[in-house]
Amino acid sequence: MEQAEGHQEHPLKIYFVIWIALFILSGFSYAVDYFHVQGMMRWSLILFFMWAKAALIVSIFMHMRWERLALITAILVPPLCLGVFVFLMSVEGSYTEYTRSIAFGL
Repeated sequence: MEQAEGHQEHPLKIYFVIWIALFILSGFSYAVDYFHVQGMMRWSLILFFMWAKAALIVSIFMHMRWERLALITAILVPPLCLGVFVFLMSVEGSYTEYTRSIAFGL
């Protein structure tokens, strides 16, 4: 049977490896709660494992790894920009709350 031009099949092995990696990363994420890690270390680890799992899912299961750079940029840059804006607004919100508490003596 001839394959259609431009059609590419990926071996199943890569999907199984990614599934195993996702289960391992999920196990590490649950281990953070199980071992009662607290403070910034807890949130840093949880966010790291979340981003790692999201990157694996987007790159392999959503086939971003095999897409052109223009498409990847068009899909991934807007959420990254929104994340930067949310971070900046949270910093400004903390500053505003701090200055109001000083000004109004709360």
